[in-house]
Amino acid sequence: MSDAPIGLIIITRHGDRQGFYQDPTSYTASNTVITPLGEVQEYQSGTGVRARYLTPGGASYMPQISAAVPNINQIDVRADAGGEGGVIVDSAYAFMQGLFPANTTAQSITLANGTTITSPLGGYVYVPVQSVEPTEDYTLEGFTSCPTFASHNTAFYQSPAFLQVQSENEAFLQSLEPVLGPNRTISLANMYNIFDFMNVQNIHNASFAALVTPGTMEHVRDLTNYHEYGVFSDVTPGGVGNIAGQAILAPMLTALTEFQNASSPVRLQYLGVSYKPFLSLFNMTQVPNTDIVDYASVLTYEVRNTSSGYTIRASFRNGTATASDGSDIAPLSMFGNQPGADMPLEQFVANVAPYAINNLTQWCNVCNQTSLNGCDIALEAQAERASASTSSSSGGSGMVSPPVAGVIGAVVALAVAGVLVGLWALWTRTRGRRPVQPMAAAADDASATHSAEMAKKQ
Repeated sequence: MSDAPIGLIIITRHGDRQGFYQDPTSYTASNTVITPLGEVQEYQSGTGVRARYLTPGGASYMPQISAAVPNINQIDVRADAGGEGGVIVDSAYAFMQGLFPANTTAQSITLANGTTITSPLGGYVYVPVQSVEPTEDYTLEGFTSCPTFASHNTAFYQSPAFLQVQSENEAFLQSLEPVLGPNRTISLANMYNIFDFMNVQNIHNASFAALVTPGTMEHVRDLTNYHEYGVFSDVTPGGVGNIAGQAILAPMLTALTEFQNASSPVRLQYLGVSYKPFLSLFNMTQVPNTDIVDYASVLTYEVRNTSSGYTIRASFRNGTATASDGSDIAPLSMFGNQPGADMPLEQFVANVAPYAINNLTQWCNVCNQTSLNGCDIALEAQAERASASTSSSSGGSGMVSPPVAGVIGAVVALAVAGVLVGLWALWTRTRGRRPVQPMAAAADDASATHSAEMAKKQ
């Protein structure tokens, strides 16, 4: 069998953007916008991935994917449209420009009058991107509106280990006040917002960049790595700290199933996200990386159909592209394997599938969310199903079939008629008169009529 992948999952972080704020406990975030630098980063990233996977001679060339003009049935492109506004969606469009660049040949037509028309922007290729709103789809931002996740963060901030790190770095944090300003909360719990402000300013503000040393930025980055890994990881794969990874596993596992189905056209899945799912996935798959991934980072999962069965291997590039041929997307270790080693796909799925959050109801239960993001409807439906199941199992043995009910009805009617006859006889005896025979006959007729009517109703 060919060594070429039969399926590919691409997970990318968005490109450079303006600053924003996210709540340290709930991670509710404000909107921001991508910068021209971020668009270029994503475009170059897409170009490198194209060279590696869609170009003959590439390290993992996939000839079955239409490269000139994308076959939209072959690709599934999704991008988080949540906390950071349109940044991740815009990053996906820029990435797709590099993956499927403008094509003047394929995007040109000749009219009946001989005029040749080329699509705008030199043959720009329009790749559909599905924007995933966390209020409607939990999969790319599973931590949003999740009370259990917020409680996990509160516990982390109150842990002895966290308090010790905070104490050890208190003096350093307070030394940042001149560059942070008096209105910004300076604490280890607010570390991501401190870092984001300083990182954005260090990239875009020359005056600010002149105020801070590389050593200061490195120290801030180290503390932020500690903070974010503590938030978006857990001691077990099923812990709620890994919810960003647990949620994104749902579309990933669907894609892995599609890749193994020869009749399915889906060969490539693209998931545009923030840095959070990377940290959780690395934790869940035992990847030795505990740092926040940089802008435009790329994580790929390649699926192959080998003589020994389906296999999967992972590769990763931290940060923006440096190699135009995609060779900087390097082999990655998973579950203790050697970097780049093929792992049986069945084993990979067995390791992660038990921790995937596969539907909205499951997410609502994990998060203890009862009202937002459709949980009120989902949980109500769950309760109704449970009630119906309980009623069916508890009441089934006491139910009587229609034929038996008809027999019982006839017997009851006869019994009632008999009682009436007896009472009539007793009354007539007390009055010294003989029972009137037609009364008994009438009772029998009534019983027969009632039985006949019951039979008709069955």
